[in-house]
Amino acid sequence: MHLNPEDHRLISGSFTVIKEPPGRDAPAQQDPKVVETVTGMLRDIEQNGMDAVLRYARDLDGFTGDDLEIDLAKAEADFAELPESLRQALDTGAERTRIFAEMQRKHLVDFSAEVIPGVECGQKYVPVGNVGCYLPAGRFPLLASAFMTVGVARAAGVPNIVSCTPPSRGGQAHPAVLYAAKASGAERMYAVGGVQALAAMAFGLLDGVPSDMIVGAGNAYVAEAKRQLYGKVGIDVLAGPSEVAVLADETATAQMVAADLLGQAEHGPSSPASLVTTSERLAKETLDEMDRQLEGLATRDIAGNAWREYGSIYLAEDRETACQIMDILAPEHLEVLADDLDWWLGRLTNYGSLFLGEWSTVAYADKGMSGTNHVLPTARGARYTAGLSVLGFLKQLTFQRATREATRSQADPVVTISDFEQMPGHRDSAQLRLDLIERDN
Repeated sequence: MHLNPEDHRLISGSFTVIKEPPGRDAPAQQDPKVVETVTGMLRDIEQNGMDAVLRYARDLDGFTGDDLEIDLAKAEADFAELPESLRQALDTGAERTRIFAEMQRKHLVDFSAEVIPGVECGQKYVPVGNVGCYLPAGRFPLLASAFMTVGVARAAGVPNIVSCTPPSRGGQAHPAVLYAAKASGAERMYAVGGVQALAAMAFGLLDGVPSDMIVGAGNAYVAEAKRQLYGKVGIDVLAGPSEVAVLADETATAQMVAADLLGQAEHGPSSPASLVTTSERLAKETLDEMDRQLEGLATRDIAGNAWREYGSIYLAEDRETACQIMDILAPEHLEVLADDLDWWLGRLTNYGSLFLGEWSTVAYADKGMSGTNHVLPTARGARYTAGLSVLGFLKQLTFQRATREATRSQADPVVTISDFEQMPGHRDSAQLRLDLIERDN
């Protein structure tokens, strides 16, 4: 997440590069070996069904049983072993994410009205019928993923939701992941991960119903499986490594900037982190502060590599230039640590989710505490799309209804256009209705 040479011409103001990645672009989204492996697995599973899924589950997940479905009632005993404080925190995150999703849903309103006299058009929101949710549990069990997928799908009114999570503990699913899923409204869950999980949901091998849509974060193989399955099913986003950017002026502190950048850099060794600032003092202090905080960070091997290899700092001459830079970077997560927050809110346009002021931080949303969704576009995808929300699980359907009296106002222009385009079928469809009116008259 840094400026390419061709980006410079798009920025009208002046800026200075304080730090950029050492001669490399963002990590590749499609490794040929990953593509080849996923293609073969999907073909195998489509042809051989559940036998192939179970084979991959045993070989890759360490699954040892015969039935992939998880009995959530029996999992209650494992839930009791989780710290009460964790259970309360997960309940809180699930509730707040649900509340925000329900608020979004209430503002998506069905309507109909006349476009011209006698021609009524409208739209209605209908939930997707079947959704498959993937809940990762790899290097870090991302517990809030259930809030953002299962919980939001429930708020949208999706009638059938299945969930998969890899068995990460001796062939068993992680109890905290299961607890978060149940708190989010999960009813049917399966202990299977990776490509085999997405294929099983897409092909309807788990509950007998093919998913219409598959959502949830995952590793490079999961992302590639979603890419290849897209079209057969809908997906949320094709997400790459997690990204964070901070916009800051002279009022920000290097301590807070560094902490918030490292908080996301620890997602993975190729997670980009960027600072765009109007303060030369802050730019230089942040460089030193990043090194200082990394020394005491338990995940410094991960976050340190991310910062060294994919971190960047830009010093902009003014806040307008800073915004131009940031709109080009189009980060997944964007924090603003500056004065006049309303100005930044009104000016910025390209980001997955925006965090305004020192009392907001990406970590709050990551863990579900602010209620917004953390399934967001990466790799500059925020230039043209938004992240997952309740709207992602709804189909915005349009309809129209016309009266006999409105026929001529539509049919006459259609006949004219169709004749010019030499599309007689379209012309005849409209002319038929004109002829009926003439006959009746």
